[in-house]
Order: sequence, then structure tokens, then C-alpha cells
Amino acid sequence: DIAHTPGVAADLSHIETRANVKGFLGPEQLPECLKGCNVVVIPAGVPRKPGMTRDDLFNTNASIVANLTSACAKHCPEAMICIISNPVNSTIPITSEIFKKHGVYNPNRIFGVTTLDIVRANTFVAELKGLDPARISVPVIGGHAGKTIIPLISQCTPKVDFPQDQLEKLTGRIQEAGTEVVKAKAGAGSATLSMAYAGARFVFSLVDAMNGKEGVIECSFVRSEETESPYFSTPLLLGKNGIEKNLGIGKISPFEEKMIAEAMSELKASIKKGEEFAKNFK
Repeated sequence: DIAHTPGVAADLSHIETRANVKGFLGPEQLPECLKGCNVVVIPAGVPRKPGMTRDDLFNTNASIVANLTSACAKHCPEAMICIISNPVNSTIPITSEIFKKHGVYNPNRIFGVTTLDIVRANTFVAELKGLDPARISVPVIGGHAGKTIIPLISQCTPKVDFPQDQLEKLTGRIQEAGTEVVKAKAGAGSATLSMAYAGARFVFSLVDAMNGKEGVIECSFVRSEETESPYFSTPLLLGKNGIEKNLGIGKISPFEEKMIAEAMSELKASIKKGEEFAKNFK
């Protein structure tokens, strides 16, 4: 980071695990920080304040992501790149374009981390049905902002049913859960602890798959042929080289089909905005 990392690293280094923690500070230490990395997770940037959309973060965070991913393309071009920085619907296209500029683009290794949407969907469904959230799995597809977040409640395991009005309310809550936290924090930032959990869940899954564990599936916002949108989140089978197989959307309800159709224009506009930014980035 550009501030405080030596202190955070010292703090973390006291935890009784085999993880060896080092802190790097400022752009001049970036090459050393990235050299030899297999997985890079980028949560950098500014959080939302009340009244802001994720897209309002674009100007600040787009530059941060472009700078950091440029450094990744130079110093660890083979690494798995996991982007948390919002707006994910634009920062993933930025990352792809930057990697293309450097001639090291591999769409199977660039991930937009949308796991928090899945974590929230699992939690909220569990609350409504009185179930154990650890046993619930709701795929969430599309993007990572407002109505582009599409929870596939029809594919929930175990199977759950909601009357239409409750389903719409639940879907709306999943889509606006980030704003719920922004409001509750009243200007002190956005989701950090739940995001840390979700980010860790995704990265642990990815590392397990890279280490040869079979059948690891997570949703993520990636380069995609599944819809007319060039990037789209769907369940992915992960493996040693990143995405082994895109598992696609599967069978969905008419309500979910309608949500996908309604998300398209916003999704495509956010993607285009990211691509345009990257093309002009020096």
C-alpha cells in the first residue's frame, strides 16, 4: 500500500500460522513485492460513502487498478489476478486491457471477486428459512453492482421456495446489501470485514484448485461467452491454470431471465467505460 504497511505486516506476522508476512510500501517497492507471485489480490482503492454508487468510485479506483495491474503484467505475468476494487464491472475490463497491452493476457487467470454477493445471498436465505447458512449455496451471476447482481434463488441448494413478493424483496436486499453497510457505517466506509471473509473464501478456493483439489466451484466476474455481455459472472470450475471450465447459467426461472435482460445495458456500459479508460491509460 502507500501507507502503514510495515505496521500492518508486523501486526499480522505475530499470528501463529506458517504464513510469512512482509510489508511493502510505495510504488518503488512494487516490483519486489510482486516478483514470483502466483496469486495477487487487489482490494486497493477508496470505499463508498453514503449516497455514492460503486460507479462513483471509478475515477480514483480505475487509476489505482491500472497502475497495480501494469506492475503485475511486468513482474508476475503468470499470476492469478483477483480484483476486489470497485467498480468490479469496470475494473476487470481495465485489467484485461492492461494485460493485453503488455502482451501477457490470459482470460483464465483474471477474476473479479463477487463472492460477497454469494455470501450475503446464503446468509439472507438462511435467515428467512431458519437454516444453517454454512449448508446453503446460492449462485449469484451477472455483475457486482445494483441490478447487475442476479441471485439465482431457483438454483439454491437445498431447494427453497418463496412467494413472488418475498422473492423480490429478498433479491432487492441482496442487490443493495452493500449500500445497507455503507448507510450503517454513516460515512466510515463500506463492507470490510464481510468482504475480507468473502475475499479469503475465494482465494482459498483458488489456491486449493491450483494445488490439485478437484471439483472446486466459485462464481466470479470474468471474460465470458455465456451472454451478449463480454464479461459476466457465472459458476466456474477452478483448476491448476485458473478457470478450467465455465459452468454457465444453467436452468433459470422467468423472473431470473428478466433480471438478466434488464442488467445487460448497465453491464455493457460499465465494461465499455473500463475498456475506454484502459485504452487511454499511459
